[in-house]
Amino acid sequence: MSSSAESAPPARVLIIDDEPQIRKLIDISLRSQGYLTLLAKTGQEGLSMLAGKGADIVVLDLGLPDRDGQDVLRELRQWSRVPVIVLTVRSGEDQKVALLDAGANDYVTKPFGIEELMARIRAFLRVAGLRSGSGPVYDDGHLHVDLAQREVRVQGAVVTLTRKEFALLAFLIEQPGRLVTQPQLLREMWGPSHEEDAHYLRILVGKLRHKIGDDASAPRYIATEPGVGLRFVGKEPLAG
Repeated sequence: MSSSAESAPPARVLIIDDEPQIRKLIDISLRSQGYLTLLAKTGQEGLSMLAGKGADIVVLDLGLPDRDGQDVLRELRQWSRVPVIVLTVRSGEDQKVALLDAGANDYVTKPFGIEELMARIRAFLRVAGLRSGSGPVYDDGHLHVDLAQREVRVQGAVVTLTRKEFALLAFLIEQPGRLVTQPQLLREMWGPSHEEDAHYLRILVGKLRHKIGDDASAPRYIATEPGVGLRFVGKEPLAG
């Protein structure tokens, strides 16, 4: 590990949840891994903490006593781009899509396993920590994507992607770990008039997976959450 990485201050995680046992569980788990924690019991307290003290990531419960967590998320997104992981008991696809469209980066459904939540937090913090020095290249030894040169190689061999295939791959790679909804992807690829044309996306993803050697049943790069969206799950960050 480099000396600059060793001297970096610990990440700050803001937990907004009114249930004491959940706050305590997440707090203990995070502090045991060296993170700093900020604890808020209400949405307004959480927003005030974020504005006054800052945070590298926010864990936000939707069922808050003073206001709906989705309203807190919308207000937060008016002035902050901090990653937000939502804790929710709302398991329907429509609710999940609404959360992501409102600005959540990811969600964990209650009841949740603490190790799953910790893994999601680590993934976002790892990306955030490397982003300032990152360049437009993804390379894990199998897949090489140069975003600036628009070049894709698989095991050293050049792969020719269509403009839309490359645009989709680049859009996902630039948001590693984030679950991007189908409507967001359809708007990005085809425009707002195609938000309901999910079959366009299925065909495009199928062709892209075939070209980069990704298996839908055991995804190495593009994971699908049925009815919700896609997530880039490649293990390497973008690098210069």
